[in-house]
Amino acid sequence: VFLGNGPSGICLSYLLSGYIPYFKKDSLHPHPILQRKLEEAPDLSILDQDLEYLSEGLEGRSHSPVALLFDTLQRPDTDFGGTAESVLTWWHETNRAVPHLVLGRSAPGGAWHSIEGSMVTLSRGEWMGLPDLPFKDWLKQKRRGLRNNRATAEDIAQYYQHYVMKKGLQKNFRCGTVVTSVRKVSAEGISSHAQKDLQKNSDSLWNFNDKSMEVFQVDGFFKNVKGDKEPFSICAENVVLATGTYDSPTWLGVKGENLSYVHHQLSALEEAVKNNSIGIMSDPVLIVGAGLTAADAILFAHHCNIPVIHVFRRRVSDPGLIFNQLPKMMYPEYHKVHQMMKEQTAACAGPYECYISLPEHHVLSFGKDKKCIFQDKNGYQKVYKISMALVLTGSNPNLSFLPNNGTDLAMDSNHPVNPKRNPIDVDPFTYECTQEKGLYALGPLAGDNFVRFVQGGALAVASSLLKKANKNPP
Repeated sequence: VFLGNGPSGICLSYLLSGYIPYFKKDSLHPHPILQRKLEEAPDLSILDQDLEYLSEGLEGRSHSPVALLFDTLQRPDTDFGGTAESVLTWWHETNRAVPHLVLGRSAPGGAWHSIEGSMVTLSRGEWMGLPDLPFKDWLKQKRRGLRNNRATAEDIAQYYQHYVMKKGLQKNFRCGTVVTSVRKVSAEGISSHAQKDLQKNSDSLWNFNDKSMEVFQVDGFFKNVKGDKEPFSICAENVVLATGTYDSPTWLGVKGENLSYVHHQLSALEEAVKNNSIGIMSDPVLIVGAGLTAADAILFAHHCNIPVIHVFRRRVSDPGLIFNQLPKMMYPEYHKVHQMMKEQTAACAGPYECYISLPEHHVLSFGKDKKCIFQDKNGYQKVYKISMALVLTGSNPNLSFLPNNGTDLAMDSNHPVNPKRNPIDVDPFTYECTQEKGLYALGPLAGDNFVRFVQGGALAVASSLLKKANKNPP
């Protein structure tokens, strides 16, 4: 059972549906050592080879060796602007399929359906693609090109849905499901409620002969067409966590943050503009944060001529700031926001109207009168009257369905799971949780935050599950 039907879940479903990658004969990989290793066992699928051996010595923009391996097999020289073809060929071996279910709240594509459709992605369009169906090819069918090599969120959401249909994966997907609990139980102790559900699904997937073995019981509900909630209970030997991190926006934890004019999602600003509740003559909108969502909010407000006060904790020149890591040519709009942040501080007026930047400041409190108090690094305080506030400082995964909110699975079990600072502790070559055998974590939960790199995790999980299911060739 996989929890989450975003790119990670879709990619893993493809691999477990019997689609097996092999090294394409006569293809040449630009990495000579990897090429030599691939030539050593050309008739053995990548899933059946030693992933640690193949990925040794690879370098790139991910900390995961398997992520780098699968990425470079699919897009050999993409980081150097090259367009070399994938060195993989895919065979459909139905006898090697592993029965599975993919549970998701919305349509296949996960959080991509929640993002404003016209937003342009940070990653290049071809990096958003899934195995054996290049995103560019799909876009060409729609008679569309990529803007500046990048795609809109709406395109990507549609592509993921199309991928599931085109590859015949829809039978594995259950959309409109909400998981409320995942617990380890003995096969003997499975609830009678679950037993009934198992009989419905008795295609040999859920036949536990050994009553002493432990399995996972996954409980939740399914929203039917009428909107009613129908409970379900499923048991599985292995559960894959691929729920992403879009669930719970981070709060600052300051006084007044729960007031009605303080929001934690960009959509609130779009809604306010649509309703004409804010406009050119309004008091400024406060935007807190220095990531890409905050930048998107600034660009949106700027486009609508709405005044902005922008507050963030870091220095503008901080190398950890995402803007200092993006090539200017490829991201002109984010470069513009960075320029504004540098040149238009409250201390010195700059060329941009309707925008003030307050670097190295933090919010102390939000007042009922819509007056907001900030403090700078020297302890000096400023007060501004605002129309609404958007706190856009990241989001956290919602793992409330796991015992202790999944904290026991994290690298540091004293703190909650966080994709950047404290991901789930997994084996780098199987992505199985080190603290709980049979439980796997993929994507941002395991520290992989880009679509191009989550797929290596899916390769690692598929390789591990095929070994467990004994579906590996001799």
